[in-house]
Amino acid sequence: MANMAQAIRMALHFAEKNYELKDIFGQDVGAPLGGVFTATQGLETTWNSTLDERGIIGMAMGIAMAGDRCVAEIQFADYIFNTIDLLKIAGNTLWCTNGQYNLPMTVMTPVGAGIRGSVYHSHSFDAWASRLAGWKVVMPSTPLDAYGLLLACIKDPNPCLFLNPKALMRVRGEELLPGEPADERDLKTRIDAPLGDRTKWKANWPKLEEYLIPFGQGKITRAGEQITVVSYGRHLLVCNEVADQLAGQGYSVEVIDLRSIYPYDWQMIKNSIQKTGRVLFVNEDTEVTNFGEHLAYRATTELFYHLLAPPRVLAGKNVPGIGLHPHLEDNSVPQKHEIENFIREICAEVP
Repeated sequence: MANMAQAIRMALHFAEKNYELKDIFGQDVGAPLGGVFTATQGLETTWNSTLDERGIIGMAMGIAMAGDRCVAEIQFADYIFNTIDLLKIAGNTLWCTNGQYNLPMTVMTPVGAGIRGSVYHSHSFDAWASRLAGWKVVMPSTPLDAYGLLLACIKDPNPCLFLNPKALMRVRGEELLPGEPADERDLKTRIDAPLGDRTKWKANWPKLEEYLIPFGQGKITRAGEQITVVSYGRHLLVCNEVADQLAGQGYSVEVIDLRSIYPYDWQMIKNSIQKTGRVLFVNEDTEVTNFGEHLAYRATTELFYHLLAPPRVLAGKNVPGIGLHPHLEDNSVPQKHEIENFIREICAEVP
């Protein structure tokens, strides 16, 4: 099975061949490195930009305004914050031009902690991204979802933000991508660049097929009756683990992978809360002005009479940064035992 870096690479290759994707660029995106997570190795349209995040976003906007599709990478989301004004302009361009200018651009950036990246390589961006009007924002938790969501982003005529969790880039999926070889060693031989001299190496791509995940379509990864847990990205996998563990202790936990942060699948969340009466929102962005707070507010205002307990949010601590020491990181973002404790507490509440 492909890991997420390979899935992203294959999606980009498919888009080069089928969606007229003409530019994939960013710091170290092109040869010889092919991205710090190797997600752009072997592709035909990659090139290295200068170390200038504002320049990368500005170039993407210009390419898109000229009518060409492009994928621009900010090497780590920690360095995207100095482009906020440009992201805002990209998001409102179609509206400001009365529908005259589409911007078929995708910005791809690795997010979150989990790689012991310390204060400069552990930021989340989903809460900030949810406030960028005019953008579609997605975050996958599996390689197959990464493939389908990235293709949906590239195919879309307007700005899309693809947030790939840093900690999941080497995690293999449980489902084959359409056209992916069943033997993961075969896949590695075909599309992973060798160590050392790569000047003559070329990828031997499998015959891939289109697979699109519609924006705003969540996925129930664990069915349950007692409490709803909503997450995305790497914490979705942790929530699945907790749900499986608690199932053996008599708890029935429904887990929803939001996948698309904006637009999001409110109907799926609503249906689940109406069934369970309890909900926990989990992500690793900081807890103050967290996207989960918006969902909790909406759950409270629209589903008040269905609730058996107050909606809760488990998110990253509101600290200036994430430290290098494992204890500092683990105490800054939600951990497995915290998710379990929250679920137990919420289920114990009696209306």
